[in-house]
Formats: sequence, C-alpha cells, structure tokens
Amino acid sequence: MAIERAVEATPDDAPRSPWGPELRLFTVDDYYKMAEAGILSEQERVELIEGVIVKMPPIGPRHSLTVDRVNFVLIQRLGHRVRLSVQNPIRLGLHVEPQPDLTLSRNDAARLRRYATSHPGPSDVLLVVEVADSSINFDVGEKAEMYARHGIIELWVVDIPHDRVLVHRGPTRTGYSDVKTVQRGETIAPLAFPDVTFTTDEMLG
Repeated sequence: MAIERAVEATPDDAPRSPWGPELRLFTVDDYYKMAEAGILSEQERVELIEGVIVKMPPIGPRHSLTVDRVNFVLIQRLGHRVRLSVQNPIRLGLHVEPQPDLTLSRNDAARLRRYATSHPGPSDVLLVVEVADSSINFDVGEKAEMYARHGIIELWVVDIPHDRVLVHRGPTRTGYSDVKTVQRGETIAPLAFPDVTFTTDEMLG
C-alpha cells in the first residue's frame, strides 16, 4: 500500500539554544562512539532526540506490564505480518535514534536482511507505540513532534495517567495533523492493517 510521508527534516529544523548560539548536536555516529568509549554505559537508558542525548525515566512496574500487554495483543493479531520490536532503536535521521516501547516494521525478505546491518528507518516503520506514565508530557509533546517531523505515519501513545490511547496520524514538519483520543470501550485499527482491530481495554488492562 502506498503511503505518503512527511519530508525528512533538514538541518534548518535543528533545535536552537534559547541563549542565542546554536546547540552542538550529536550525530548517531557520535552517539555510538561515546558508547564504545564508555562515556555512555550499557546500564544508562538514553535516546538520541534531534541531536540531544535524553535520559529515559526508569521503567516502573505498571509501564513494564503495559508494554508486555500491548506486545502480546499485537503479536496475537498481526503475527507474521510485521516485525515487532520492543524498546529497540529506529534510525530516523542523522541526529535521531529513539527507542520506542514498541515498533511495527515491514518484514519482507529484503528488509529483514537489511535489518541485520541497520536499524529500521521511516520508510520501514508502520506504527510506533509509546507507553507513557511519568513521561506523558514529553511523549505527546516534543517526542510526538519528532516522530511526525521524520515521517512516522502513525503513533499510538498509551496514556496510563489518563486511561486512554492517543492516536496520531498525518505527519507534518510541525506535528501530527490528526490526533484522536480513544477511550475505554472503543476500538482502533492501524492504518497499515485496517482489517485488524484492538480495544483500548485490552491495551490498558
């Protein structure tokens, strides 16, 4: 299925310092070199967001349980139709490599071979799911804008504090043009798989 995507972000989209000078942004290569040099340890939970290394909050038990629950229902319904990754990186640009809670990527033979040497990119990703607890403001704010800016066609934020799922579609340079709140008792289907529905209750528990 042909899907239109937002144009990749350009250097003009890079964040600026509020004090005037431009920020020194890290590339993905810089990020990996810091890990190899031990500047970033394996125990640290960090993501590279628009050239900035962002520390991720600790995974609490409710967050962990929700990720496991959503992972289970996605595998149960979609099975071999996708590659489903849990808290693994996706490469969105020169300065961007987040680690979504769940990622559904295309899984044709050519892509599976490529995934052995490079993380999935925007053209590979069908759906990103973030489970938000203490990070809800970041996940529906700067992080959602980042996913939109880099052409992720669909983002679901499982909003634990407000007991709902926020469905983001229509990526643009400034964010998603279509954000829908799905409450308990309602159903949603991914854009890539309109024949497969999920209830908010089975995701929220």
